[in-house]
Amino acid sequence: MAPDASDRLTTPRDSNGLSDTPSASAPESGAERRAGRLPLEPAGPCRYRIPRDARPFMRVPAVVIANSTLLAELRDDPALEQLANVASLPGIVPPALAMPDCHWGYGFPVGGVAAVRASDGVVSPGGIGFDINCGVRLLRTPLREADLLPHQEKLADALYRAIPSGVGSHEGLPLDQRDLEYVLARGVEWAVERGYATAEDVRMIESGGRLAGADPDAVSRRAIERGISQLGTLGSGNHFFEVQVVDAVYDREAAAAMGLEVGQLCIFIHSGSRGLGHQVCQDYLDLMEAAMRRYGIQVPDRQLACVPIQSPEGRRYLAAMQAAANFAFSNRQGLTYRARQAFRKVFGEVPIEIVYDVAHNVAKFERYTVEGQEIEVLVHRKGATRAFPAGHPEIPARYQAVGQPVLIPGDMGRYSFVAVGTAQAMTDTFGSICHGAGRHLSRNAAKKQLRGKDIAAELRHLGILVRTPSPGALAEEASIAYKDVADVVEVCEAAGIARKVVRLRPRVVVKG
Repeated sequence: MAPDASDRLTTPRDSNGLSDTPSASAPESGAERRAGRLPLEPAGPCRYRIPRDARPFMRVPAVVIANSTLLAELRDDPALEQLANVASLPGIVPPALAMPDCHWGYGFPVGGVAAVRASDGVVSPGGIGFDINCGVRLLRTPLREADLLPHQEKLADALYRAIPSGVGSHEGLPLDQRDLEYVLARGVEWAVERGYATAEDVRMIESGGRLAGADPDAVSRRAIERGISQLGTLGSGNHFFEVQVVDAVYDREAAAAMGLEVGQLCIFIHSGSRGLGHQVCQDYLDLMEAAMRRYGIQVPDRQLACVPIQSPEGRRYLAAMQAAANFAFSNRQGLTYRARQAFRKVFGEVPIEIVYDVAHNVAKFERYTVEGQEIEVLVHRKGATRAFPAGHPEIPARYQAVGQPVLIPGDMGRYSFVAVGTAQAMTDTFGSICHGAGRHLSRNAAKKQLRGKDIAAELRHLGILVRTPSPGALAEEASIAYKDVADVVEVCEAAGIARKVVRLRPRVVVKG
């Protein structure tokens, strides 16, 4: 469903990376201006193609991963027009992709994937998003649900005290500018040196918790100022910290490799690069909009501002984006450290280990076979998760036999999933799948429908305790506001691009 006009923000909700929804005050996008539905052709199991000639500016066709039910909901969302716009980017290789959790975003749809040739393609900040390296981390504990129940209130309170959350939270781990520059350049290595992480933690993080090529000098002073007090903070909106219980296992081999079994307590963390990443995106959008004229680049929507990857502006943006991604990996590490402290206060010495950590707002150089030729591409994933198969050299040794864990959060009243990537994802979707449930209602629409409802009380009735500094904002994140993530995951599995491993249900939720 398209957001209400009153939900639209000039850029996604400032320092907390809540959404990439354009604002009513922002210039009207090409997706909003054009009238008339795009043609959609069945193109295989849970696949629909928008042909290249659907819009005169499209360079490649687009593919939507969906079933008929999800497609019907998406049919009148401007996200499909945004997908057609993405197919216009110089250097893009076929196809432009939308995952089943797709919805309208800033420039690119959330749930969008685009691969462009590294040699002569462009990079677009809108294809990464304002919350650079917004992502998810899964932690496992040896505790069982029976261990939680007598201490559920105490744990909820301990986590809420330990985890700074909410709009503009600035109670981050102590660091000065030199520390922050180290974080930007080296990622989680800083946390290991300071005792906030272990060497084993690093092995269980995508890219080892560090994107090479990061340059702190490419990050503006304003971005530094915004990020220096936010490392190890949650933010607000759809960011969360949840204690969950594994309640179903679908793939025993993969679950065993991840150390997961029914009844086990786990922790899902969803957060990103906070105000620092937001400022990096804004800085370079402004720069690129002016630079496009120099490079003779025209796009159907100004929110798709882009420059050649190999240009000075493109290289500098990528260096800043990689630095912000390193900040986000370290931010989730700071939250992990605080979680371990809170659990220790309630349960004593309990080992809490990282299952995996994945980014879902990032661009990475990868190699794929495109039209019979292996080439290097820059894969933009905006609300989409990397999903590499068994045997891929970039996944930890522990998962070589089963595939990369893919962490797919749902909503705070239902469930989340863990899946693994497949070889078909490498051939069909540039090694990518969904990143979550995807919004069903705008924030304002959800608040209107739930006016007068006590969301926290309703969740408590389901055995879920919520702690938040903004109780009035819970309606924006209620289950009714989201698609059913089980439907989204089923589509990914039916399309052959992922395999379900476990389902988890929330028991304690900390929201911003």
